[in-house]
Amino acid sequence: MIREVEGDILLSDAQVIAHGIATHDPFDSGLALALRERFPSMVRDYRHAMHAKEPKTGEVWAWSGVNEDGSARGIVNLLTQGMQGQGKAARPVKAKLEDVNHALRELVRLVREHGIKSVALPRLATGVGGLNWADVKPLIVQHLSDLGIPVIVYEVYRKGQKADEKLG
Repeated sequence: MIREVEGDILLSDAQVIAHGIATHDPFDSGLALALRERFPSMVRDYRHAMHAKEPKTGEVWAWSGVNEDGSARGIVNLLTQGMQGQGKAARPVKAKLEDVNHALRELVRLVREHGIKSVALPRLATGVGGLNWADVKPLIVQHLSDLGIPVIVYEVYRKGQKADEKLG
């Protein structure tokens, strides 16, 4: 079941938040920045993992931590973009639908493998990723609508506003 909502994805009650990033993302804008500010250990763990294994677009990297209230929080980083340049000057390039497609397939595999009960995601790869939502949304529907769990798509961001997710 896919449900479209307006609100702040950081306030989601979904078991997992999935979002798009670049392979060596600096986590310095949008949702990635907000997640870095809330979960700095996630970014440290991601960078450590990326040194151990070179990331490829279309893959996913999952992390779990604890919210401010002590509840568990899962984050799935969908590698929807590559990088251009090297070192601190490197910047994410535009996402490719093919990579989004592969990353969503990997998300489905992860959800099934780990028995994840609900997922929230933003308008994937449409910010820094530069893709058109009209092209990305059908991929989300194609891959996630038959999971049999609530999939909450945050179509409109409203800072500090809890969305009506209707998870239960």
